[in-house]
Amino acid sequence: MNLFNHPEKRLPGFRLALFGCVFAVFVVGLGAFTRLVDAGLGCPDWPTCYGHVLWPNTEQEVEVANRAYPDMRVEHDKTWPEMVHRYFATGLGLIGIIIVVLAWKNRQAGQPLKLPLFLLAFIILQGLFGMWTVTLKLWPQVVTAHLLGGFTTLSLLWLLTLRLGARYWQLDPQSFSSVKRLRKWAVLGLLIVASQITLGGWTTSNYAAVACPDLPVCQGKWLPTMDFAQGFNLFQHIGPNYLGGTMDNEARIAIHFSHRVGAIVTTVFLIFLCAMLANKAIFRHTCRVTIAIAGVLVAQLLLGLANVLFNFPVFVAVLHNLVGALLLLTLVTLNHRVYTAQEHQ
Repeated sequence: MNLFNHPEKRLPGFRLALFGCVFAVFVVGLGAFTRLVDAGLGCPDWPTCYGHVLWPNTEQEVEVANRAYPDMRVEHDKTWPEMVHRYFATGLGLIGIIIVVLAWKNRQAGQPLKLPLFLLAFIILQGLFGMWTVTLKLWPQVVTAHLLGGFTTLSLLWLLTLRLGARYWQLDPQSFSSVKRLRKWAVLGLLIVASQITLGGWTTSNYAAVACPDLPVCQGKWLPTMDFAQGFNLFQHIGPNYLGGTMDNEARIAIHFSHRVGAIVTTVFLIFLCAMLANKAIFRHTCRVTIAIAGVLVAQLLLGLANVLFNFPVFVAVLHNLVGALLLLTLVTLNHRVYTAQEHQ
């Protein structure tokens, strides 16, 4: 049997959490767009933009801003993406507060409280990383942490949505036993995808995406000259300004090459995982999540190839970020399903 609890049993706050997920997707997309158009320092101060609640608009405001920041003059195509992203991120914080209030009100009805509290605390931490991204002048460690924080926030919101949805696999004993054996592989898949996203974040934070402009080779070679020590030096000093990156080309090639290898490892493992999920003994239960993982994986691979083939257009690069987030959510879903599955006699 492949039974689910009825929708009427959804816990209070389900729709709000689902809305929060959709909203978080916009925040992640705006963050990717801001980073990819080099607008991370479009506003050199925080939380204002050249001292403005929005950004300087009039000639007089621009003149005053340029005098105040002579080394970071106003560029209108970079100020608005940064501020729009900041306000959307603030809106996500407000959603987090409402979720906590609702969880507190309905705590006696079985609604989780620890997860909403942790989510809100993480959103606050994410806001701090947003501030440090500006004040530390795009220090790669902070930029990468900020990107990962966005993906983590989205994942936590999705996990909360799944829990509030109160939908669990109710399996016959044989299927339940098979699903239990999948748990360690589901966790490993989640860790591998998270690691690949981290490599992607480190790649974009160090402006290494264009280090290998050709396929399937890199710089015309299967094994180009690479500097892994510098490329993955996590103890580089802070500042003064990392806009455009500070590493030499060999270090960036090492980062990009590692991301490509990570993509191969991720693909091979997820194909293996999908094959396990497609086992005929349990496929009637796992078919949807298997199709979701496989479909999103194919889309992500095609977007990664399109990035290189079409010279990294912003639209494709933003989609590559968003589909990466979606791939992470499919693994979160799988882990939730296999760990909450119930044996139905």
